[in-house]
Amino acid sequence: MKTATAPMNILVADDNDQLRPMMCRMLEAEGHSVTQAVNGVEALEMVQLAPVDLLITDIIMPEKEGIETIVELRRKFPKIRILAISGGGWMEPDAYLETARELGAHATLPKPFNREAFLAAVQQAMVAPV
Repeated sequence: MKTATAPMNILVADDNDQLRPMMCRMLEAEGHSVTQAVNGVEALEMVQLAPVDLLITDIIMPEKEGIETIVELRRKFPKIRILAISGGGWMEPDAYLETARELGAHATLPKPFNREAFLAAVQQAMVAPV
């Protein structure tokens, strides 16, 4: 699925060492420039050094989880789009993702997901009103 928007700078923050590179490869295949972070602390540091168009963040991560990352990003960088993803934790993924949306995520996606669902969620986040 090709996106209807121009290539973007995207940061993927996920502590899963198998999923994170896979998401990056899918995005790069669509023509996007992609960087990676393993947690929210690293993601926020990277955004301060080089702003991005879209942050894709997992919710459950060590050091700074996705909800905290979304809140801080919204406060410091309100124009960056956010796609929140989650496989759940002690709650179902939908509960985490609803919270993420309420706090400013432009799109959400439960794990596991396939390529088509992932790229559709990226597209949704890219075209959502800021």
